[in-house]
Parts: sequence; structure tokens; C-alpha cells
Amino acid sequence: MSDTPRFHPVGEAQRPFYVGIDLGGTNIKVGVVDDLGRALSYLSIPTEVAKGAEDAAARMGAAVAQVVQSAGLTQADIARVGLGSPGTMDIPRGMLLKPVNLQGWNDFPLRDRVKHHCSLPVTFENDANAAAYGEFWVGSGRDLHSLALFTLGTGIGSGIIIDDLPIDGENSHGGECGHTIIDFSPNARLCGCGKRGHLEAYASATAVVQRTQEALEAGRASSLGEKLTQHRRLTAKLIAHEAEAGDPLCLEIVEETARYLAVGVVNLLHTIDPHGVLLGGAMTFGGHETSVGRRFLAEIRAEVRRRAFPLLAERTVIDYAALGSDAGFIGAAGLARLEHLKHK
Repeated sequence: MSDTPRFHPVGEAQRPFYVGIDLGGTNIKVGVVDDLGRALSYLSIPTEVAKGAEDAAARMGAAVAQVVQSAGLTQADIARVGLGSPGTMDIPRGMLLKPVNLQGWNDFPLRDRVKHHCSLPVTFENDANAAAYGEFWVGSGRDLHSLALFTLGTGIGSGIIIDDLPIDGENSHGGECGHTIIDFSPNARLCGCGKRGHLEAYASATAVVQRTQEALEAGRASSLGEKLTQHRRLTAKLIAHEAEAGDPLCLEIVEETARYLAVGVVNLLHTIDPHGVLLGGAMTFGGHETSVGRRFLAEIRAEVRRRAFPLLAERTVIDYAALGSDAGFIGAAGLARLEHLKHK
């Protein structure tokens, strides 16, 4: 899905309306969503982390007003705002604690400051759980009773939804499945969080590049060599492109990544037994649209069958997510909708 959703005409939309905000380290995505999860308007603005949390909260408030106006609505038409943010956080208090991607925003009451600037009630949630809820509500998980979403990118984000309930945990750290341990050896790979052996250290885009670079430095032959002499940067996207073209090393890296990820999936199956596990984010190797994306998914499913309890391997849906980068703001709006329904 593109970064700009298809807009649903406001005259055909179903009330009440909600605004979803997806706060990221680079951009903030804001959109108006109707009661059926359809986007009516959308806006992306730069996060500009260095300007500070209060500045961003004020610009989020202004962006809410802008997307509401763009949809042909007024503030009175909006029932509630949903805000998905990266952590670490204290969800009940609406606080950012020490967010890695938002340096300097420590101990900031984000929910209440956004509420102040947009003059609307705000529901606060972890961004990965918001994205997971988007898929659960109107995406690939709309026919599932429960799901876990892995977002594959620079790191591995994850969210868990069970019967409309995001799993936040006692300390607002629930669902951090990218940090499950898949290698407990002393020389296990170092995760971006500073700990060793986590799934993210093996199956994220960062890890894919690192493992590929190590193979090239060890003398493995690859079409990547020619590409890199042309001053191209080694990225997961380039590796996917060469895998699609049939490069043996790149295909090996993709399949190995699938097996690592499958171990994380099996750990999850044996812990919460979800109806489905969805894969989203920037590194899905083209998903269903490419042969390497289909191969990646097939290898994950095959490894799960080898490692999981047979009943779970047979019944658990494992597939790609559908909403792309829109999942965050749509899911945040959906969680605002849940909160609104509770207080009706």
C-alpha cells in the first residue's frame, strides 16, 4: 500500500469519526478515519525530534485540525483521537519515558500535551500495538480472533491483539517479541537494544545487511559485488532485488532470515497461541507480489511446521499484513474508537 491512503468520500462515510496519529522517529502520520476504518484524509509531517517534544505535540495538534478540515469536517465531528508512539512508555499515565528514537523526549506527558493542543480526548498506545490493531480491525487480520504482528525494518517491532485488547503488559512493555531470545550463546549477535541473542539481531533489516556484509568479506561470490563497486549502498532492499534476480548468496540470506524469524514465531505460538501471525514493515521482500517474497513466507511456514506443535502449525494463519504504512494511524484511530465505545 502506498504512503497515501485512498480517501473515502465523507458523504458516504459512517459516523462517528476519529483521528489517528502515528508518531515515528522521522515522520508523523495523521489521518481521519470513519467508524468502519476507512481513511477520509491524511497528512504526513516531519517529526523534527531535535525541536523537542512540546513542539511536536503542538504540531500534532495543528495537524489534527488540518486533516479534519481537509475531510470536510469540524472538530465537533471527531469523537476521539488515537496516538501511537514508540517507547519506552507508561501507557496508563500517557508518558514517554526514555524513547530510543525520540532522543531528549524523556519523561514527557505526551498524551496530555497532544490533548491540550487538539482540544480532543486522546487514547495513547504503543505504536506496534496500534499497527497490530489496524490489521486486526480492517487489514489481513479482520477475520481473526487474535493476532501478533511483526513489523520488519531497521529493528523488529511487534504487537499483540487478543479479542480487541492490545497486550500492554504490567509495565507497558508487553508484546516486545522482537526481543525474544533465539541464541543464548556468549557470542550471540548484539541487538540494537544492547542485549545479545535477540530475534531482532538476526532477522531485522539491519541484521540482514550485517550478515550479508560478513559473507562478502569472507569471500562469498555474489552479484552484489558489482553493484557495490558502483558506489551503491548495501541495503536490505538491494539484497532483495538481487535475490529476485536469482543471486545464490542473497537467496540464502533471505531463506536464513526466514528460518530465524520462524523461531521467533514458534516461541510466540507456544506462548499465546494466536489465531494468526502477520508480517509487515519495510522488509517483506515484496510480499505476495514477488517470487522472493513468496519464497520468504513459504520458508517461514515450513520452518514453523518443523518446530511447532503440529496442531498450532496446522491451524495458525501466517501471512503478510495488508495496510502497509497506513496501519499505524488507522489502528490508533481504531483504538480511540474502542475507548469511545467504552464511555458511551
